[in-house]
This record gives sequence, structure tokens and C-alpha cells, in this order.
Amino acid sequence: MLIPDTSTAPAEDVTAGIWAELLAGDRAPFDAFLAEALAPQRDYLSDTERALYRHGKRLRPAVLLLAARMVHGPAPLPRKAVQGAVSLEMLHVATLIHDDIIDDSALRRGLPSVNAARGTETAVLVGDLQFVQAIRGFVRAIDRDSDMALVELVLDTAFQIGCGELDELRTDMSLDPERLIQRYWHTADRKTAVLFGLAAEAGVTLAAGHTGDARRAGFFGRRLGRALQVMDDLFDLAQDEAGSGKPRGMDLLRRRASLPLLYAMQELGPDHRVSRVLRGEPLDAGGLERCVAQVRATTGFSRAYADARTQALEAIELLRPFPASRYRYALEDLALHIVDRSP
Repeated sequence: MLIPDTSTAPAEDVTAGIWAELLAGDRAPFDAFLAEALAPQRDYLSDTERALYRHGKRLRPAVLLLAARMVHGPAPLPRKAVQGAVSLEMLHVATLIHDDIIDDSALRRGLPSVNAARGTETAVLVGDLQFVQAIRGFVRAIDRDSDMALVELVLDTAFQIGCGELDELRTDMSLDPERLIQRYWHTADRKTAVLFGLAAEAGVTLAAGHTGDARRAGFFGRRLGRALQVMDDLFDLAQDEAGSGKPRGMDLLRRRASLPLLYAMQELGPDHRVSRVLRGEPLDAGGLERCVAQVRATTGFSRAYADARTQALEAIELLRPFPASRYRYALEDLALHIVDRSP
């Protein structure tokens, strides 16, 4: 076990531990490449956007670099692997900015969101800059013909993320809950899991790993991302604003089809207050907390958690063919930490 206190440590502390222990030699080049990638934008970025990079957990680039080291070992990584990790973080920041615009969120990690601080128009353009610069970084990291497939994978990932965001907005909550649950997994794959799949697959590819190993790592990453998405759904119902940086129950308030809400809707039936709210009935004063309590009293919460844990365990199984190493073990521990951490 390479990650201490996985059941209680916040995600940012665990990721910081990975960077401090296993990726210590990659931190300086990562910071240097990030500064280089942000330099052309210096006239357009404010402290709000810089805070997203400065205070981010860097979970996705950590997955990329751990996957790279899983096949490369402790020797210095190729420059392109670290460049890819930086580009991945920029792609993630772009999705955060756009998520906050869509959700009209005033806060991100307890700080003002970009759209709250600078307005929607500026936030859209700043988010677009991060997307474009991320893709430029991946293209610049390519130094051999066999890496070219990675460019297509990056572009496909960016496309899938956009489709996932649109799918979420277009969800018709009047559909049968069973169909909504099927749609949830499809949307989660595109909106969240695909970026973790890119992280793990790109890490192996940029470290000159075999194509089959890269694909297997990608499957690991997607299951890791699925587990993380479901746990985020659960935390939305469990954490208060002090712990998450946003009010509890925002998915319910915004009529978002999170997995525990869909399971609760299925269990409670179409005429229950929670189901009616999800289909558009307005909430009265204090109604949100009551509905959250009603959802948590169903089996939906535990069913969703069981699904998240299944995804994490399947992710771990996908790593078994890789040689035993502290980097593989760290990825396994990370999958377990995602589902074992306390709300």
C-alpha cells in the first residue's frame, strides 16, 4: 500500500502524496512545461484562472505519469510524456471552466468560478483557449509516426467530452428510470471517464509501451473515471458546502440525472416528491434538504456506491498483467482510495 490513510485522506492530499513520493522527479519539468504552455496566454489570464492550475489536484496528469512509469520504470521519462501530462491538465481545466458556465456555478473549490469572476463571454473564450492550447501541446509532444494515433485519440476525447456535456443537458427526465440509468452510464463515459482513459492510454503510449498495453491502460482509466463520477454524485448528496465548496444537493436542484438520484427515482416511483422535482416541479423553501434526506433514505445511495466500487475493482483487475511495481500499486491504491474516501 503506497497511499497512506486512503479511507480518510482527501483526494488532494493523496494526489499530493503521489507527486511528492513517486513523481518527485517529474514535478519540476511538469511545472516548467506548464509555465511554457501558459506564457502565450499571459495577457488573457487572471488570478482566477491561474488559481485553477495552482490549486488543482493534478489527478489526471498523475495517472498519465504513473501509467508511463508503469512501463518505463524510474529512469527519467521522455520529455513528451511530461508534455502530455501538462496538456492533459489544460484539457481538464478547460472542462472545469465550461462546466461552471453550464451550471452557472459561482464557486469552484471554494473560490470564485471564472464565469462568476469575469462573466460568461470571457469564461467561454478562456476555456476555449485552454482546449486549443492543450491540443497544441499534445501535437508538439509527438516525435514518431507511431505516436500519431495519439493525436486522433486526443481529438476524439475532446469531441466526446463536448458530446457528454450536451447529452447531460438534453436528458429527458420524463423517460423511464431504467432508460435514464442506461443513458447515465453513456453520458458518464463521455463526460468524465474518457479523460481518464486518455490519461492512462497516453501515458503508456508516450513511454513507448506496446499498443496492447496502452489499450488495456485506457480501459483501466475509463473504469477509474466511472468510479470517480459516481462518487462525485454521492458526495453531492453527502457533503456540505464547507467540504465541497458548493451547496449540498445541487444535482437535484438542477435536475441532473446523477446515479443515486435515478436509483431513488426508480425506487420511490413517479408520484413521489423527489421524482416530481427531477421532472421539473419547483422546490419550496427548505424543500431541497428534505428531498436530499428522502433520497438518502432509499437504497439508491448504497446501490450507486456498490456500482462505483465494482468499477474500481474492475479497474484494478485490468492492471494485473502489468509487471509488479510501485507505480502499478499506486494506480491500484488510487482506484481503491476513490471509493474508500469519506464524504
